[in-house]
Amino acid sequence: MGASLAREPSIHQLRLYLTLSEELHFGNAAARLFITQPALSQQIRELEKRLGVRVIERTSRTLALTEEGRALLPEARAAVEAVDRLKRVAGARQRQISGRVIVGTIGAEASMAHTRAVLSLLRDRHPQLTLHLMNLSFADHMAALAHQQVDVVFLRPPATDDIELQHLATEPRVACLPADHPLAALPQLTLAQLADIPVVGMPEQVPRLWRDFWAVDPRPDGSRVRYGPVVTDMESLMHTVATGEAMYFLPAAAREYFPRPGIRYSTVVDLPPSTSALAWLGRRRSEPTIRAVRHAARQVDLQG
Repeated sequence: MGASLAREPSIHQLRLYLTLSEELHFGNAAARLFITQPALSQQIRELEKRLGVRVIERTSRTLALTEEGRALLPEARAAVEAVDRLKRVAGARQRQISGRVIVGTIGAEASMAHTRAVLSLLRDRHPQLTLHLMNLSFADHMAALAHQQVDVVFLRPPATDDIELQHLATEPRVACLPADHPLAALPQLTLAQLADIPVVGMPEQVPRLWRDFWAVDPRPDGSRVRYGPVVTDMESLMHTVATGEAMYFLPAAAREYFPRPGIRYSTVVDLPPSTSALAWLGRRRSEPTIRAVRHAARQVDLQG
């Protein structure tokens, strides 16, 4: 089956062939198609190879369709027109998607460039969709998906197994420290230097794998982390760090989005990076509105 599929002509090749059949001149056809003449010639040779017949008769001065080439013209035109109709129908269906999408965000994810790009593309493609943004806490940002209080969430992985992800961006993590801590004055730090500082605690509802990743627990040497006060959101986290009760690891973007009195951000040279992602429940992936958001996120990731 693989060999058979490999010999099928592409719609792109058929489009080139139809244009060449109208121009009967490689240079003119290439100019009309905005490609080079050698590229057009190569594609036509590949088309002939896949069809198993010659469609163009080439001489030093003239170019003409072969008998087979003339016979195949109506079929090639019908195939291209069928694909064009398919694309028009798909486009119409895409534009018909309507309803409300509840979009969850955590921290500053709503302000991130990738989030804004996804939502902008979604609005352009589906003007009938209504987007409602909901800021979520550490405790509920994954539970909100599980309980279908939101349809999708822009978050920072890792995530539980029932959640699927579309990667959007990667950036370093930094240490968020009390400004008066001696280590906050150093230009760079290691995880070993931070070993004795308590880490802000997370509510019990937060999945263990997420809590452990962001606390870097255990540390590379196998030691466990000592936790400080439990917080539920970014503002309480900022307050806890500023009062010197604990530290935390955050995406490097926190320097821009969460500047606070009493806090310093430090580069940690051996701290693995973090990612941003769009998340949705795996069992809901085929729902039209969620599929529309997924496709927009995938396009933004490909462009990034």
